[in-house]
Amino acid sequence: MKVHANLRPGQFDFNMTPMIDVVFLLIIFFLVSSHLAKQESQLPLPLPTAETGAEIIDDERPRVVVNVEKDGRVLLAGKPVTLEEIGQRLEFQRSQSGDDLEVRIRCDRDVAYEHVKPIMLAAAEAGVWNVNFAVIRREDAR
Repeated sequence: MKVHANLRPGQFDFNMTPMIDVVFLLIIFFLVSSHLAKQESQLPLPLPTAETGAEIIDDERPRVVVNVEKDGRVLLAGKPVTLEEIGQRLEFQRSQSGDDLEVRIRCDRDVAYEHVKPIMLAAAEAGVWNVNFAVIRREDAR
């Protein structure tokens, strides 16, 4: 009996289909998650004005954006959260991202400081020291 050439013992073929499926799923996941992160930073809020500040650098640094609405409601990833949840999420993100994590606070220009202070304290307790505020230039606000 003649043995077919690709049925000889010792030869293995790899099925690449599952690997290709996983790669495509990862690509789709990262595309969707980056789109959601951009939407979060574009949430319509009248930002406070400032005379000085640095331009936004859109680098690859890990970033958590916290939005504070006029009524003091805090949004993280577009969903309302409590201050305890913010602390837990910041600790988790810092454990995943390391010391390079940035927290960007976007708040309504009329929000009271009492709503912003707990976010800053939660970041400090989580060990995140890179906290920035999103503002607009005074001449751009007109």
